[in-house]
Amino acid sequence: MSKPNPTKAAHQFVEKYFPDCQGALLAGSTVRGEYTATSDLDIVIFDTSISQSYRESRFEFGWPVEVFVHNLTSYRQFFESDKQRARPSMPRMIAEAITLKDTEVIQKIQEEAQQLLDDGPEEWTADIIETKRYFITDALDDFIGSSVRAEELFIANSLAELISEFVLRTNRRWIGASKWIVRSLKHYDEEFTERFVEAFDTFYRTGDKHEVIKLADDVLKPFGGRLFEGFSLGKSK
Repeated sequence: MSKPNPTKAAHQFVEKYFPDCQGALLAGSTVRGEYTATSDLDIVIFDTSISQSYRESRFEFGWPVEVFVHNLTSYRQFFESDKQRARPSMPRMIAEAITLKDTEVIQKIQEEAQQLLDDGPEEWTADIIETKRYFITDALDDFIGSSVRAEELFIANSLAELISEFVLRTNRRWIGASKWIVRSLKHYDEEFTERFVEAFDTFYRTGDKHEVIKLADDVLKPFGGRLFEGFSLGKSK
């Protein structure tokens, strides 16, 4: 049985639970046309009667619903937090959303979100890059040296996250988690993403580590390659 129209269901949800709100948006996969049988409705509410932001999950009008409720200033704390961690979940959600309800507040908020996305994350310092090189080297050494399949799988997972983060952040691009790792990489460079996915897919299917190791070395090479000798963290100068 197919789900009801997502936009219609979202309008019904807002009318039922937030009839007096100043603004409401529908975001996520339904807006991008990428929703699946397990997708939910991501609804963002702006309501001046709310003193504290909150998130809630419900099942309404034939859909699982994730509702994110803010007043007209509280969302900025999430913008700043997302900027600091370089994962712009809330800004992206708001910038790409469609309007369900507006009392002339939505445009300004969406412009703020889009500006943050356009600006990109803060540039990594040389010290941060050095530290990340060390962490990749450490995980890579574990990956190369391990002969226990169960351990290799989880080392590979860690290495994939470290490499994707390093590539994106050294190019001042936003990072992601879970499915957004690949999406963030694609936004940066589709050719590199294809190589990245193929390298790890080959390892997971066959156990062949060669392409993952080469990928890691190629990513580190412009920054001095692997780093172990002389690395120090927290030592007083």
